[in-house]
Amino acid sequence: MSADHRDYDIIVAGGGLSGMIAACSAAHYSSQALRILVVDRNDLESLGRKTLTGWICGDAVGKKPVDYMNKNININWQYPEIEHPVKGVVAYSPDHQTRISFDGEGYILNRKLLPQRQASDAISRGVDLKGNIMLRGLITDGNAVTGVEGDDLKENAPFRKTSSLVIDCTGVTSVLRTNLAINSYIQRKIQRDDLEATGRYICTFDVGRDDKTYFDPEYCIIHLDQNIAPGGYAWVFPKGNLKANIGLGVQQKALEQMNKKSGKNVNLKHLIDNYLNSNPAVHNPRLSDDIQDSGNSWGTWQVSVRRQNDCMVANGYMLVGDSAWMPKPLDAGGIGPAIIAATLAGEHAVNAIQRGDVSETGLWSYNKAFMHEYGYKTAGLEVFRRMLQGLSNEQINYGMKHFISKFDVEKITNGEHPDFGLVGKMGLVFASVMNQKLAASLKRTAEVNALLVKHYNEYPNTPAGFIEWQNGLMDMLGNSL
Repeated sequence: MSADHRDYDIIVAGGGLSGMIAACSAAHYSSQALRILVVDRNDLESLGRKTLTGWICGDAVGKKPVDYMNKNININWQYPEIEHPVKGVVAYSPDHQTRISFDGEGYILNRKLLPQRQASDAISRGVDLKGNIMLRGLITDGNAVTGVEGDDLKENAPFRKTSSLVIDCTGVTSVLRTNLAINSYIQRKIQRDDLEATGRYICTFDVGRDDKTYFDPEYCIIHLDQNIAPGGYAWVFPKGNLKANIGLGVQQKALEQMNKKSGKNVNLKHLIDNYLNSNPAVHNPRLSDDIQDSGNSWGTWQVSVRRQNDCMVANGYMLVGDSAWMPKPLDAGGIGPAIIAATLAGEHAVNAIQRGDVSETGLWSYNKAFMHEYGYKTAGLEVFRRMLQGLSNEQINYGMKHFISKFDVEKITNGEHPDFGLVGKMGLVFASVMNQKLAASLKRTAEVNALLVKHYNEYPNTPAGFIEWQNGLMDMLGNSL
């Protein structure tokens, strides 16, 4: 079928944050000349809802990605979709004795209200929206994707639309990616250890103890503590002076090991409830009854904590956001990389369509652009995350106190791997054997990261060089364990 006889030029599968940005970006770069459709499984009043319990998310994003979107495609979020500004992120050691401030200015979003703002932006740019569509798979012709198919839940009828290009923004467990039936370098499935189970409450509360290590209306707080959040971390992200997004994420394997060691059977909700109720700065917490939080004050979800998919394009098909496993491996923050990727995806999709080449080769520049803009740093952070998950609280306390310099904080602020330059300058002969091993591990992760950044800066310009590049990546990641 020729492009002229297809229903749309671009179909965006998934009307969440990244899908709506990708659609708006494509409309922007094509000067609204292309036919663009966004389909979502929710009705349009509930656009972008992740699960039956709501728009479950940590809600935090740095100012830089939002500015990047505004500069490139002229989308500017304001109140009420931006619910609360913050000055940065502060991470505390398990003993609360060491405080590391990073990430710079940012925002806490209202993820229930944001989709309505995004829908308004998309409609004003000529994008069509269609809700109540449960996608089952991709339409293919030969070795190319040519559309989507599924069910129209409202009409109780089959749904089938063709396009020159499909942009997949359907989430971490995307059935479109998992069941991709054409030849492609895209990785279909994610390993269990690269997923974290996360959950959160949106709470209002009364004033408790004045302790800014537990709640600060000006900063997002992260608690690193293997007893509170095994293999992950806990957070208190302010949404006002007496309101917060409070939750945690865990590695399932680490949680199982903790339960085996303790002889208990603690689940994710138990951990979150214990964390919430033990916070001395948050007195009498209760689910937010603000109208904008209705149906969204509690929920759990799965988030990826690995590098993004090594390849994110195929013939007629692109991956963006959670579908491409883009959340940062260190803290599972997915909004920032999704904004950058969706902005780039719209631009490169339009360029490919205008050239008349939406093949893997024609779309390859999107891979290259994302790796250059953001993706080069994620593999090193994946290695760092794996190392951190194996540390005890005592090692975390010691490492944060002795091994992190102001230069490391600058690296972390930019979402990059710290160098741990202090490790080589300390008289480690006086440290315990355990902390000598910790120092060696930190030094090794920094060395591996330098190699990985160099490797990503040499990401191939065409698909022809991909296998050799990926084999090199696998060798580096395998040797880092």
